[in-house]
Amino acid sequence: MLTFMAKFEDQTYALLRIVTGLLFLWHGTQKIFSFPLDAYPDAPAFITYGAGGIELVGGILVMIGLLTRPAAFICSGTMAAAYWMVHGTNSLFPIVNGGELAVFYCFAFLFIAARGHGIWSLDAAFSQSALT
Repeated sequence: MLTFMAKFEDQTYALLRIVTGLLFLWHGTQKIFSFPLDAYPDAPAFITYGAGGIELVGGILVMIGLLTRPAAFICSGTMAAAYWMVHGTNSLFPIVNGGELAVFYCFAFLFIAARGHGIWSLDAAFSQSALT
């Protein structure tokens, strides 16, 4: 069973990268465009446009696999900062302070930054076209 699953490691990683980026970019659209709903009507501008911009642009870059490592690293740092600015001041434990999603995104993006673009990415397509 494990040998069968190992055959799809590259595809599974690509799906992880794509879905993580896709879900993250919606946090940016929520902050910047109030779409699909306005969850942060009274947020300060640096959160709306700073964090929202990183979520939107970073999510798109990670999803399509363009500048994947630096984009994922910046997204990871943003989520670490978000955890300590918003959630960590309420309690140390993510299950208590509601910060599980920020922690998960932080470490998912850190993994993506360490692993790189993988298959089904523009970075891979550009590196292949440079070789030919």
